[in-house]
Amino acid sequence: QVQLVESGGGLVQPGESLRLSCAASGSTVSAYAIGWYRQGPGKQRELVAAISRSGSTNYADSVKGRFTISRDNAKNTVYLQMNSLKPEDSAVYYCNAGLYYGGIYHPSKEFWGQGTQVTVSS
Repeated sequence: QVQLVESGGGLVQPGESLRLSCAASGSTVSAYAIGWYRQGPGKQRELVAAISRSGSTNYADSVKGRFTISRDNAKNTVYLQMNSLKPEDSAVYYCNAGLYYGGIYHPSKEFWGQGTQVTVSS
């Protein structure tokens, strides 16, 4: 089974950038589609971006044009490049290993990382 560990979060000012990493172990990340989710205070967890095994991607409308998801199977890692960050992007970001079909990401219930905190504030 795959284990996922997120990293790269932190405190940044509005307009700045961060790159989050989702490192896989116990299995190869190439065997999975990966989704990045976030959960802000008092909010439900929401899908931010997803990437299929073949590299197809989709994004939440709120991050289109600002965030980019990518995968490096050789490094067993999936990235989320976040540019032009806004205060409303502040949340704990999680990655999930799941399935991608019909243009839709389908998360697994069991393969979640522990999350990394992103705070955007001046």
